[in-house]
Amino acid sequence: MGKISIIVAVDKQMAIGFENKLLFWLPNDLKRFKALTTGNTIIMGRKTFESLPKGALPNRRNIVLSTNPNTVCEGAEVFNSLETALSACKNEEHIYIIGGETLYKQALTIADELCITEIDSTAPQADAFFPQIDATIWQEKSREFHQSDEKHPCSYAFVDYNRL
Repeated sequence: MGKISIIVAVDKQMAIGFENKLLFWLPNDLKRFKALTTGNTIIMGRKTFESLPKGALPNRRNIVLSTNPNTVCEGAEVFNSLETALSACKNEEHIYIIGGETLYKQALTIADELCITEIDSTAPQADAFFPQIDATIWQEKSREFHQSDEKHPCSYAFVDYNRL
């Protein structure tokens, strides 16, 4: 199997979303997401796919997970489980897990790498969360800190972890 990375933005409470929307609008986080995932495979849950403003993301293999056999997602392949989706991927594919909460919990046990944007703020409302990062399993590889500015309402850091 190819390399599996989880990519996510979390606030101080590990919150990742509210009502199927991102909690913060950080253009540099979106640029990083695009730079990392373009040319690779992205796997997401159905609700995450539905939250994408223009549907399937261009220049990536889009895979959507849904237990409903009638689910159709234009521009994406649909599988009923993470296991079946991964079995349809080639060894050389770099796979990014892009959400949501349930998929993150499943993928955390098999991922090789975490690409996390740590947002130095707490969202006023959240209904989806990322699991706590266990330091006995994950080692911080790099951290790139960014101050708030006119386009970014709060400071944040791009933090990458490798599995120990």
